[in-house]
Amino acid sequence: MAADQPEAPLRSAEQVGDPDVPLRQAERIGGARAWLNALDLSLYRRVRALATDPEQVARVRAFSTLGEYGALWFGIGLTGVLLDRHHARRWARAAATVGLAHGISSTVKVAINRRRPAVEDLEHLMKTPTGLSFPSTHTTTSFAAARAYGGLMPATPLYATAAAMAVSRLYLGVHYPSDVAAGAALGILVGGRAR
Repeated sequence: MAADQPEAPLRSAEQVGDPDVPLRQAERIGGARAWLNALDLSLYRRVRALATDPEQVARVRAFSTLGEYGALWFGIGLTGVLLDRHHARRWARAAATVGLAHGISSTVKVAINRRRPAVEDLEHLMKTPTGLSFPSTHTTTSFAAARAYGGLMPATPLYATAAAMAVSRLYLGVHYPSDVAAGAALGILVGGRAR
């Protein structure tokens, strides 16, 4: 969805139909790629159809906005640099790794040029800076940060926050599950550079 388009109204699970229809159609057509694409769409529909409560959608949207351009993760890194002077260089290196992850993800996104989900009955619930989808840069920076900061603070809350950020992108309808999975894998890979 372009940044200037309005956010879509919420739709209940009953309004969006059977999410398994694409899977059944792919079984008839045949082929692993068709089946994987159908699975991606089916999972997308299942998660996106959960977004029916306007207050909850607003909370998820606010949380997801924190991940734009890696802002949440850069904030954590800067705080670490300022408060943990003994490990300031490690914090700075970890924050730089988050920046690297953002740059790599954005470059891959342009090269792949996959468009964001365009499902007629399940429109996006959040504006996005671009119409590109693969991989999810929110997810990439989140998992890169979880791995990079993992040696400086408890890893469990970092990975839990990264996972929540990834799910928020599905819930708001701006990414397919494969976008998020690829972002998580890329983030973990790049995040290892800081360790």
